[in-house]
Order: sequence, then C-alpha cells, then structure tokens
Amino acid sequence: MKVTPQLAEEWLKHNTLNRPLSRQTVAQIARAIEQGEWQLTHQGIAFDEGGDLVDGQHRLHAVIKAGESVQMLVARGVPRATFTVMDTGRKRTGRDALALAGEVNSTHLASALRGLHLYLTAPDGNWSGSSAVVSNDQLLSILKQHPGMREAIHHGVTLNRAVKVTVSAAVIGWYVTGRERPDVDQAPWLDGLVSGAGLAQGDPRLTFRNTLLGMAAGQRHRRRDDSREHLLYYLKAWNAWVEGRQLKLLRRSPGEKMSKITKKTRSEPTLDDAA
Repeated sequence: MKVTPQLAEEWLKHNTLNRPLSRQTVAQIARAIEQGEWQLTHQGIAFDEGGDLVDGQHRLHAVIKAGESVQMLVARGVPRATFTVMDTGRKRTGRDALALAGEVNSTHLASALRGLHLYLTAPDGNWSGSSAVVSNDQLLSILKQHPGMREAIHHGVTLNRAVKVTVSAAVIGWYVTGRERPDVDQAPWLDGLVSGAGLAQGDPRLTFRNTLLGMAAGQRHRRRDDSREHLLYYLKAWNAWVEGRQLKLLRRSPGEKMSKITKKTRSEPTLDDAA
C-alpha cells in the first residue's frame, strides 16, 4: 500500500517494543527515497497480533525524513515470537550487487566505484561514515557512466602489489588521470612505480614508492581514510611527474584539499634526461 509521511507517523505511535533506532540507517534509506531509488520489495512493515509495530521502524522514519510517499508491503497479525529472527540475514552489499550483474573483481570494483563517486562529488569531504555511503543502485549507475573503471582495476591491483597503495586509490588515480589527460602515455609511470629501477632521487615515482612502502611498513601513521590520503599522494606525484618536476617529499598538510589533475606539459629537461 502507499505509505505517506502522515501514515508513517501514525504507525510509529505503535512502535513500543523494537530495537534501538539507527539514525544512520534512517538517513541512508531517506537518501535512497529522495534520489528515486526506492523499490517495492518483500521487505516492508509488520504488525503483531496486538497491533504493535514489530518490523519497519527505520523505513517509516525514512519516509518522514524524506517527506515522500512510497509503496510498501504491510503485514498484520505477525506472531510476536518471530521478532527474534527478523532482519538476521546478511545485507546485500555493493560487491553482491555487482557480482549479480555479472561483474568480475566485484569486491575491488565496488570499493573503487564508491571512491570515484566521493572523488567526483565530495573530494574534500569525509570519506567515512553515513555521509559517504553509496547505495547499490548508485554503484551500478556510476559503473554505467564510467565503464573504464573495469580496465583500471587491473592496473590498480598491480600498483597495490608493487607499492602497497590501496587498490581503490590506485584504480581511481589511474582512471581519472587517463580520462583527463589522454595525451599522456601512462606506461612509463606504471613501469617506474612497479620496478623502481633506474629512478633518480627526486623522481616523483621514486618518492611515491618510498612514501607508500614506508607507510605500509609502519614508518608513518595511517589514517582511517587511507584511500583518500593515498589518492591525494598519487595525484600530487603524478602531477609532478607529468610536469617534469622533482618531488623529494610527499606529505599531506592538515585540511589539504584533493589535488586537481594538472593541465601542464612536461618541461625540459625531463627527469629521465637529467638522470
């Protein structure tokens, strides 16, 4: 039936025996409703024999928060004894959604797509917590808009093994630099990072390698938002490499914003020539 915000408020008056409310879950569902992602499924609202609400409080609060009506299934007369086994199944993750859509490397792909969305929409925001949640429908939509992320996964895994950069940061870095600067041959960048052979001091590739390997070895404090930090380092080093600049130190200042991809071209002499 159609559940309006007014009806949701009325039904919540019967929410006398339920688990603690998660504001984060309410915000996630409300955001999905606002973005037009709500779909009618077998999951809905349930009342017990006495008319008390036993399932669906988060959906009802989300309807009120979004201020929009949605279609839901409503069950009445559900035995209260079944309350203990409701919602005990595993939630379908972004990895699951991508795998069901036939995507390979779904774990890395889900994480990288989420990171790409945050890079494009909130590069300087918080990449953790409820504000950074990306729905399964959004992940599929992002992949449709950025199919090149599939190929970028392979380069990201290679870089992760070589320099311990997070796969997500490497995938996003490879994809966005290639998209913004198709004129740049990425092969020397990749080869230098993977092998480190013949790189002179001050070469951005060597500095990036040493920085990330040092972080992985515990020489530097690692933050919760490693992927955002690693991506910032990736772009700073890549910009210096493209411009032919030396980069002897790679660090992030407090509150530093995400680097924009350089539009400059390599200066003369190049780092390779200088080496």
